[in-house]
Amino acid sequence: MDDQHYLLSLIREGEHQQQDFKYRVADACKLAKSVSAFANTDGGRLLIGVRDDGFLSGVRSEEEIYMMHQAAYKYCTPEASIKFDTYHVAPPPTDGKGRGLRTIVVATVPPSAKRPVCAKDETGRSRAYIRIHDENIVASPVHLALWRESQKALGTMLTYDDDMRHLLSVMQGQLTLNQVVRLAKLPRHKVITLLARLIRFGTVRCDYVNPQFLFSVS
Repeated sequence: MDDQHYLLSLIREGEHQQQDFKYRVADACKLAKSVSAFANTDGGRLLIGVRDDGFLSGVRSEEEIYMMHQAAYKYCTPEASIKFDTYHVAPPPTDGKGRGLRTIVVATVPPSAKRPVCAKDETGRSRAYIRIHDENIVASPVHLALWRESQKALGTMLTYDDDMRHLLSVMQGQLTLNQVVRLAKLPRHKVITLLARLIRFGTVRCDYVNPQFLFSVS
């Protein structure tokens, strides 16, 4: 498959869990959010120079390419692995009158083994993101605890102490983190740690129902 057909086949997929379109790169901080989300979830690719509707606008300047590198290597902590591939393609007739070649950059981000990968915003504050469907969502405190849990040895045993049994007993239906804390009457940090441990071992599940994360017994 040549570059033209390969790129157009990606665009036909649209935006999804592992693919995002970026019309232009005007802010390395915003791009870093997508890099963080892909790195913390299943990996994915950014098609830079492609509008949300699939229109091939192209990368217009060296400055945009510079900001792509900045997003991965300056605005992500730890640095995210990222591979850049550049394609020069002719847009289809429906993409306007111009038939000149457009430069499209595909930035491929693998899932990170060192989670969380955090993205810095304009103020220097770092936040971790995850990718859900075609959205970049700020990771919850439970996700952060889950990543800490996941770094422990696979042979770690899950011990059902009194706090854990009590927590499970009050979890009826889908609940927000605040609701779980209120019902369990346990310190918030304790609830976060317990939920992360239970999610890791498949006893509790976490679902995103816009605009919040909901927890329930599996």
